[in-house]
Amino acid sequence: MPKREYRKENRKTTSFLAAIQLLTSIPIPLKSELTQEQLGRATAYFPIVGLIIGGILAGLNWVFNLVMPTPVTNALLIVSLVLLTGAMHLDGLSDTCDGMAGHKTVEERWKVMHDSHAGAFGVVGIILVLLVQYAVLNNIPADKMTAVLLFMPAASRWAMVYAIYAFPYARPTGLGTAYKAATHWPQFIFATIITLAAAGALFPLLNVTGFLLIGGILIITTALAFYFKHKFAGLTGDTYGAINEIAQATALIGVVIIAKVGAGLIG
Repeated sequence: MPKREYRKENRKTTSFLAAIQLLTSIPIPLKSELTQEQLGRATAYFPIVGLIIGGILAGLNWVFNLVMPTPVTNALLIVSLVLLTGAMHLDGLSDTCDGMAGHKTVEERWKVMHDSHAGAFGVVGIILVLLVQYAVLNNIPADKMTAVLLFMPAASRWAMVYAIYAFPYARPTGLGTAYKAATHWPQFIFATIITLAAAGALFPLLNVTGFLLIGGILIITTALAFYFKHKFAGLTGDTYGAINEIAQATALIGVVIIAKVGAGLIG
């Protein structure tokens, strides 16, 4: 392989491994610290990492269901997802909820979000989102559970890429600035293609379920991003995590709604 092509392939591999390291608690050894450019390229692989997470959840679902009832299995799936991601997105959700509370200036909201202590609004936010996810998982059709477990984390991580690409960053510093500065249309297009391909593959031919779910996630993410922009003068790393958690819940709720009111669209 020519040296130029080898370097290109090596950069792709590094960006993919960086995405796994950034989004999961899976130990991925990297030879050096990530540059801003590598962080930006990594966002293109966010949906693929979501599919990996989903594959692990699908495998655990099969194992758990061998020996436990469905409600217990679903609770353990949520615990597994939290462990797989190191609870980083829940932490972002907590900080975002705390920052939204009360009548504060934008700078005061930033300060609250930067505080490492979780406030009452943050704790309530986490409880409510996890409660919704658990309740909805209990109502997912059994024959669609594998597809949903694969799709949900992939689509929610695409939502983060969309938010990073399409909306301004709030603060002049922070980890999120590196994502924003280095995420351009090639990363967004690649992430979108992967997500659409996953939607088409996981839900059968002529079945529009996956694309309806992506449309719903797009609408919710856009509304959230505009709201966060109003509250915080832009998005932050914490709001990216909040968007991920809410997008996961949106995907689950969407499946249940489609199953309820349009059974012909599923299966």
